[in-house]
Amino acid sequence: MNFRPFKSVLVANRGEIAYRVIWEAQVSGLRAIAVYSDADANALFVREAQEAVRIGPAPAVESYLNIEAILAAARRTGAEAVHPGYGFLSENAAFARAVTEAGLVWIGPPPEAIAAMGDKARAKQIMVQADVPTLPGWQGDDQSTDNLARQAAAIDYPLLIKAVAGGGGRGMRIVRSAEAFNEALASAKREAQSAFGDDAVLLERFVERGRHVEIQIFADTQGNTIHLGERDCSVQRRRQKVVEEAPSPAVDEALRARMGAAAVKAAEAVGYVGAGTVEFLLDDEGGFYFLEMNTRLQVEHPVTEAVTGTNLVEWQFDIAAGRPLPLKQSEVSWRGWAVEARLYAEDPYNGFAPQVGEVLWFDPLSGRVDEAVFSGDHVSAHYDPMVAKFVGHGPTREAAIAKLRHDLVKTPLLGVTTNRDFLLCLLDCEAFLTGEMTTGDLDQWAEAQTGPFAPKRAPFDAVALACAWFAGAPKTCVRSAAVTQFDLPLVVNGEAMTVRVCQNDGGIRAEFGDDVCEVEILNAASEEIRVRIDGVIRSAKIAQASGVLYIALDDRIVCICEASPWGGGDATDPSKIVAPVSGALVALHVTTGDAVKAGQVLAVMEAMKMEMRLVAEADGVVAGIHLQAGAQAPGGMVLIELDLGARE
Repeated sequence: MNFRPFKSVLVANRGEIAYRVIWEAQVSGLRAIAVYSDADANALFVREAQEAVRIGPAPAVESYLNIEAILAAARRTGAEAVHPGYGFLSENAAFARAVTEAGLVWIGPPPEAIAAMGDKARAKQIMVQADVPTLPGWQGDDQSTDNLARQAAAIDYPLLIKAVAGGGGRGMRIVRSAEAFNEALASAKREAQSAFGDDAVLLERFVERGRHVEIQIFADTQGNTIHLGERDCSVQRRRQKVVEEAPSPAVDEALRARMGAAAVKAAEAVGYVGAGTVEFLLDDEGGFYFLEMNTRLQVEHPVTEAVTGTNLVEWQFDIAAGRPLPLKQSEVSWRGWAVEARLYAEDPYNGFAPQVGEVLWFDPLSGRVDEAVFSGDHVSAHYDPMVAKFVGHGPTREAAIAKLRHDLVKTPLLGVTTNRDFLLCLLDCEAFLTGEMTTGDLDQWAEAQTGPFAPKRAPFDAVALACAWFAGAPKTCVRSAAVTQFDLPLVVNGEAMTVRVCQNDGGIRAEFGDDVCEVEILNAASEEIRVRIDGVIRSAKIAQASGVLYIALDDRIVCICEASPWGGGDATDPSKIVAPVSGALVALHVTTGDAVKAGQVLAVMEAMKMEMRLVAEADGVVAGIHLQAGAQAPGGMVLIELDLGARE
């Protein structure tokens, strides 16, 4: 056996997977080395590592995709092995080859296997030869429109156009008729060329009510390959996974055995080593068809770990060092159910637009959470917006969902908009609870604005709590105690509303139309506060920055601010015009050198679906502008600086 133990590992990635691998390396007694871009200099995974090396500026092409910079970091730190995580260079055969040629241990499959599975046309041909079920379709060198149209007619509609070099749903189009084929083909080729530098496509029959079911495989250098069962990843939006679970509600023991055997064949056909995932499309009659093989660890690997009692990152270390698999196929067992939800810094009710800004509160302490950020960290606009993964595990599917839901409710992220409330609504949907969701359901619901996409009004008890906070919470009092009644204009989740507030002994009464609520804040010593709402004592989490209040009450997070005219100046320094919240700078009305007057509108921001005018607090001259119109700004960023000494 070819043993090659190593004592240090460089993690060529970022975010939650880098944190996970670095933590596992340290537990395993390895020296953990991080690489980071300028945007990640203070990131959680960098803080966790024993050593960290800067590899370039924020753009990924100049840092996390820079092979030479990563290898230079390995040489500089004396790293003996490289773990690529997932994404970035994890499925780049040239990177794997460069790592091994540099004399380092590559914690992944052979470069030849990566290359074979990275070319979808070649991969499908290999699967056909290995007797792995594949979808009827066509692939070949003749990429002319006329030939592809003829092949499409032979396959029949609906069909799927798929980029040969693709991934992540890019370069893919569903076509339902011959009349729509040419336009869809041109669009798929343009996207494929832009994303992968290759516009070649293949054609496959499209299964309308398909489920995405994948098999986790593992292989060692001694020729042993096993599977660890399936994961169901059918809950997808635009082919991007949202919720994953193991086992699949649609797979019984016999089907698991057939799919597992096919996945092992697929791995053995390319001489696979390490962790990999074979993805299948499962139809409603129990037929399954090879989609692709991911030659890396998957985002959703924790659900497999939970139900099999394994540690797949530890296995990766051991296999890369030349050790044999710790289990035989007959020794693999499955216990209970696990469900994973991906927490993204994005706004599901605004086209899933990525969000940036400071995390005011996030402290995942209960259950299995793989996090990329903690309280005080910054969410950047440069990379994938996933900030954490929550995993619920229990003896039954119902228990696993309940645990996941509990952890999502108890661990809100405040300060940056996330998809948490959307996930909670999704977990409550009947189609999900019954295990009947297919890959197209979320997109249909989005178009129809049903299920988790249905418009939801902010709960008035949270609005009333905000009124109590603005009216008299410690250190936030903005109303004189002598004023017993007043109208409080607010912006609540982007919607304007004016609430009538009546102050009384120790609390307030809030009124808006037919909504009436009485609130008393009992304890506001930390982010976790105790309140009495309509006579019932409840807990809430609350955080405030730049005039914006974030409240997590039960299963809803509400973002609220006062709707009084926006000033852009720091209360202690009128020379600085700051972003009051995270948002887009949609208009800039001044240039460097302009003289301005107090009260003059200098710029306009858009956030929470509202426009906010940023005004000068004093006369002066524009000394500097730090953001261009159209760019995103985190709350608190200095946008414009004034020279007050230059006033006329």
